[in-house]
Amino acid sequence: MALNKVLLIGNVGNDPEIRYLDSQGPQGNAKVASFRLATTERYRDRNGETRENTEWHNIVAWRNSADLVEKFVHKGSQIFIEGRLRTRQWTDQAGAKRSTTEVQADNIQLLGKRPDGPQQGQGNYGGQPAQGGYAGPGYQSAPPAQPATPQPVAPQAPVPPPAADEGGDDLPF
Repeated sequence: MALNKVLLIGNVGNDPEIRYLDSQGPQGNAKVASFRLATTERYRDRNGETRENTEWHNIVAWRNSADLVEKFVHKGSQIFIEGRLRTRQWTDQAGAKRSTTEVQADNIQLLGKRPDGPQQGQGNYGGQPAQGGYAGPGYQSAPPAQPATPQPVAPQAPVPPPAADEGGDDLPF
């Protein structure tokens, strides 16, 4: 059995780069978004001083998740990423072999406050995503459940105490 799963909550470090992998351009289906995500660990050292350690993660989102990223994710956005690690290798223009490890996003959820501006009112920023992590325009969530109306409870008859000749033991056996 094997498991390759990454869960991250952090802040986007740069505006996402959106690319199209086919000749159809923006109308094509092969959209990819890439950006960097910072996760910061805060702790106290032996002297009681607060220390921070920030890790930077390369995130890659495809198709519907890339649509979500393009519309709602910007530098500084706080997001939750669920995905898996992928390592790519290539040869650069100088002939040197290069490699990088990325998080391939399977699910993206927007956290924090909805930004002010022209995007307000689109989608459900910070809500539950649809399949593929897409929570943009056109996503319809189920209507909120109506609270149950309290029903009157009939009083129950009191239970009589055990008789003295039952041994005074309240165990049922």
